[in-house]
Amino acid sequence: MSGENPVIEPRDVIRVAKAGTVYVVGAVDKPGEFPIKDQENMTVLRAVSLAAGPNRHSAPQKARIIRETGGKKQEIAAPINDILRGRRPDVDDQKRDVGCSVVRVRRDDDGRYVAVLGDPLNRRIDAFTPIVELIRQAAADPQVVAIKQTLYRTSSNSPIVDALAAAALAGKEVTVIIELLARFDEKANISLATRLQEAGAQVVYGIVGYKTHAKMLLILRRENQKLRYYTHLGTGNYHPNTARLYTDYALLTADPEIGEDVRRVFVQLTSLGKLNKLHKLLPAPFVLHRALLEKIEREAQHARDGRPARIVFKINALVETQLIQALYRASRAGVKISLIVRGVCCLRPGIPNVSENIEVRSIIGRFLEHSRIALFENGGNPEILASSADLMDRNMFRRVEVCFPIENKKLQERIRRDLDYYLCDNTQAWILQGDGGYARLTPRDGEEPAMAQQRLLEETKK
Repeated sequence: MSGENPVIEPRDVIRVAKAGTVYVVGAVDKPGEFPIKDQENMTVLRAVSLAAGPNRHSAPQKARIIRETGGKKQEIAAPINDILRGRRPDVDDQKRDVGCSVVRVRRDDDGRYVAVLGDPLNRRIDAFTPIVELIRQAAADPQVVAIKQTLYRTSSNSPIVDALAAAALAGKEVTVIIELLARFDEKANISLATRLQEAGAQVVYGIVGYKTHAKMLLILRRENQKLRYYTHLGTGNYHPNTARLYTDYALLTADPEIGEDVRRVFVQLTSLGKLNKLHKLLPAPFVLHRALLEKIEREAQHARDGRPARIVFKINALVETQLIQALYRASRAGVKISLIVRGVCCLRPGIPNVSENIEVRSIIGRFLEHSRIALFENGGNPEILASSADLMDRNMFRRVEVCFPIENKKLQERIRRDLDYYLCDNTQAWILQGDGGYARLTPRDGEEPAMAQQRLLEETKK
């Protein structure tokens, strides 16, 4: 009767099949029916994690997918242990990434994680795949002892959450700090927290009264009878959707001091202990505000003493009063200050004897500028910091944030070059005036148009 429109007779029953549903049955803790959302790739590991994972009576290697096509049933082998260890594919997320290059994370001959086809500092303009790949490989690595991560905003079908759930199912110690009060994402975060708990992860909700806004991932791996830290720190959220639209920086490092610092921050967030002194990180609400004030004053002193002095901030907002006053004092001391502020800026540039050495610009282009970077010339010994925090009261005093140094000379040069692109943009840049208005820059006669975001895209394609 295919293609016909049959007449309904008395006592007929009309059954309309559900679309986008998967059933997980057998030796799982919570068998049942689970919806597949629009454009969501349902994978074996995702389906099993939704069902709270295999139970103690299960034989994961004998898992099967039963698929009905054209009235015929087909059985497809889905050995869960092999998928977790990377021996069998689960799903290829590359097709869902938007990026000009794909950076992979693999293990070298000694088992250490290294980034290939790229360097350890990844603009989100490159790809989101490396972070997911890193956690997936850590989940399958028998030498990995623990994985710890913060999640502020992520999607309901996040591959990051899939990878963390898979790691917990594989027996790793997985700790996830989820911020339940992330505005507009409260419901999604509660759902993700429940899902991770059911997979066996330890889920913590941070410190009462403080939002956990820091972007941190820590992998502890056993190497040569010692624990080695692999740390990922970023300026933006672990969110596959915003990663396609925002520009951010992320640092993947095996620096033992940074790794130990991040471990201490996780201990402080998951216990009632006091935060011990850190080696390199500047966390808020503990020391970040004071450290920034000191660095601005240090730059002012360099200017007074005739040494190279310059400050560049690239941030989303500048509101905090004490930092604004410190920048005014540095300007009066002769420090050249360039501020790239996407959103609200309460500082007024160009005021005689107050802020004539300060320029404020905003870049409005294809991507939303989201990275937070600070550059201090420091008398000829430049210091570059990246952070999850903006220069606002809430970030300095009411949120848990992490500011981290970029110490590698090659990475410093890359960030300086990127900042120069933004400061030379004459097409998508808006300059803040002393009266609070903005004036858009346009190329002068005979001047070539310069667009920072376009330059970054072109570099990524090389």
